[in-house]
Amino acid sequence: MYTVLVQRGGGPVEQAGTVEPRWLEPDAPEVVWVDIEAPTEADRALLADVFGFHELAVEDALSEIHYPKIETYPGLLYLILHGIRPCEGGFETQDVDFLIGRNYLVTVHRGPSRSIAAERQTAVRRPELFAEGPMSICQRIVHHLVDHYGPEVDRLEACLEAIETEVFDHAGPETLRELLRLKRDVAALRRVTLPQRDAVARLARRELPEISEALGYRFRDVFDQLVRLSEEAMLLQDRATGLVDAYLSNQSNRLNQVMKILTIISTIFMPLTVLTGIWGMNVALPVLPGGPEAQIWWVIGLMGVLAAAMLLVFRRLRWL
Repeated sequence: MYTVLVQRGGGPVEQAGTVEPRWLEPDAPEVVWVDIEAPTEADRALLADVFGFHELAVEDALSEIHYPKIETYPGLLYLILHGIRPCEGGFETQDVDFLIGRNYLVTVHRGPSRSIAAERQTAVRRPELFAEGPMSICQRIVHHLVDHYGPEVDRLEACLEAIETEVFDHAGPETLRELLRLKRDVAALRRVTLPQRDAVARLARRELPEISEALGYRFRDVFDQLVRLSEEAMLLQDRATGLVDAYLSNQSNRLNQVMKILTIISTIFMPLTVLTGIWGMNVALPVLPGGPEAQIWWVIGLMGVLAAAMLLVFRRLRWL
């Protein structure tokens, strides 16, 4: 499914049903934006035959997942960036492909994009912005894409702060699962922001002739945002790794405490078991004062004194 927006001679932006080949001629005055959502093999003819894109660019555009990058073909700038959107339990990213020519822009993405939807509304409402050209439209979409990263980074930071309290107070198996999920999200964020920063840096430095001086400044602003986001992603990953280590260390310390207590209990009961074994034998034993009725109390008393003495020794040795 694709949407075609066209502007003729600086007039209003209109939605068209198809792409007219005459709009793509070298001296055509129209500005065209084609947005393809959930591309299929049926869209291959539009990209390859109508626009005449290189077969490698068509293959990449129809592929599902690519890392951010920027490539150039004759008369074509091909840019892949990633948008972000919240989902159940976290967030997910999707690649957005930009194919930019002299007077046209083609965007390709698998699912709904808030950034592209917002820019489509802006294009209809403010045709003077659309008239600035396809590279300007691309810059505004990229700006929206990067802006949407901010709330997700803030949410990750808030979740890490909440889990940080749990780790040192009452951590359990669910805490570790949540922590590992957050660590996975942070790793995914870093894996996307770093190459995305490098791709936008080339646009900000005006390494490509399609980037004017004014657009270079605007891309530089986006680049600064990506630098901040990538640094925050690295810090969040370090914090998540530290929290995992702290959780495992805390659980190990708790296990050591439990094992120490159980060991002390076992050590105390070992001599008591010897006493009960001796007095339980069916042989003649020394008789303690008080007659047959008092023997059990002597044994219990000896066991209590022995246990108290062992606890005192353990206390002196600082084992308790």
